[in-house]
Amino acid sequence: MIHLSIPTIIEQVLETVVQYVDTAMVGHLGEQATAAVSVTTTINWLIHSLMSAFGVGILAMTARAVGEKNKKLTGKLAVLTVWLVLILGAIEGTGAVLLSPYIPVWMGAAPGVREDAALYFTITSIPMIFRAGSVIFGAAVRASGDTKTPMVVNVFVNGINIVLNYWLIYTEGLGVLGAAAASAVSYTFGGISMFYIFKKKSVFSWRKEKRIPDMAVLRRCFRISIPVMMTNTASCLGQIMFTGLVSGMGTSVFAAHSIAVTAETIFYIPGYGMSTAVSAMVGYSIGERSREKFDVLWKQAVCLTMILMCAAGAVLYFVSDALMGIFTPSPQVVSLGAQMLRIVAVSEPFFGLMIIMQGIYNGLGKTGYAFFVETGSMWGIRILLSLLCVKVWQLGLGAVWYCMIADNITKAVLYMIRFLVPGKREKLWKQAFH
Repeated sequence: MIHLSIPTIIEQVLETVVQYVDTAMVGHLGEQATAAVSVTTTINWLIHSLMSAFGVGILAMTARAVGEKNKKLTGKLAVLTVWLVLILGAIEGTGAVLLSPYIPVWMGAAPGVREDAALYFTITSIPMIFRAGSVIFGAAVRASGDTKTPMVVNVFVNGINIVLNYWLIYTEGLGVLGAAAASAVSYTFGGISMFYIFKKKSVFSWRKEKRIPDMAVLRRCFRISIPVMMTNTASCLGQIMFTGLVSGMGTSVFAAHSIAVTAETIFYIPGYGMSTAVSAMVGYSIGERSREKFDVLWKQAVCLTMILMCAAGAVLYFVSDALMGIFTPSPQVVSLGAQMLRIVAVSEPFFGLMIIMQGIYNGLGKTGYAFFVETGSMWGIRILLSLLCVKVWQLGLGAVWYCMIADNITKAVLYMIRFLVPGKREKLWKQAFH
């Protein structure tokens, strides 16, 4: 588990460092530039989440096939993976470019921010097929047991992004346009590289298979992926509404909120790294039909993740002011953002528990329950309470972040309660073979 998770954690840390660099470089151009780049962030989460949903399906099925040593099935999955990248990338890319002029308006961006925000979103949406390739091909490669090579690819991708950011934003003076172009180039390089790695993997003997997807395999993938897609969509639509509520509180408040969300990212990466590794290993245990391995795995995964997230939360609490200062020179934004980070630091263990349980459910292929948990908690707690705090009670940003924390804690508890009941856990294990 540690062997698989460490490269994934390093990879995601590097991605987050690049996100930090992006935010810091743009942040020093002023609050308007920060808002222009940040206002479409939740839409990008939605786009990425749809790709990730099929990545979950491919990862779960490939891991099982690897555990079973079923080369015929891995070949069929490889063909399906290529088609998913092409179709999903084309649909999402076309839709994003066509809607780019309207999205900043829908997100409640200030009039002076909308043009730059639309330009940034358009440019970063053009290489959407390559973005889909990075996610879905990457999931397949990780499911084969190789998490190191995707990490190496992302080192180069992140390096390209940082160099191009500095050159285009500052040397060429292109500002937001430069940040968008740098991201687009790095997305393209990442997608091409991940396809090359995927193609070279011997486990995916897809050249012997038909060039059209196997319908039975497609249906099984959809049974896993569609609930994940629905879950991610419900979550991201909630995030979009959540962001819209905050953006209406003023440019400085929104800048503090956006930067704090970015700053927090690196502190919950250990949870996501563990989650990816555990999803693959649960798949291996199902393929091997080893209940003993599964029982040891989920207990160790939960314990280790909670320890890591407790440590991460403690660090976040004490470095919040310094961390915010990296991204913006505005004392007002630094002060408000640091307050939010100290609030959320206490809840990091619950966030980690939520993440690792999602990984276990994904590995089992039981993704439907997550949809009900995510939808009910996101809309019934985070959005409803935030709406009351902002529109009715006229409270500040802190109240909104408390609503976000309540949502995360609720989801963690709901995931764990179902899993701790022995009869329910036994049923989940048996259902994984149907």
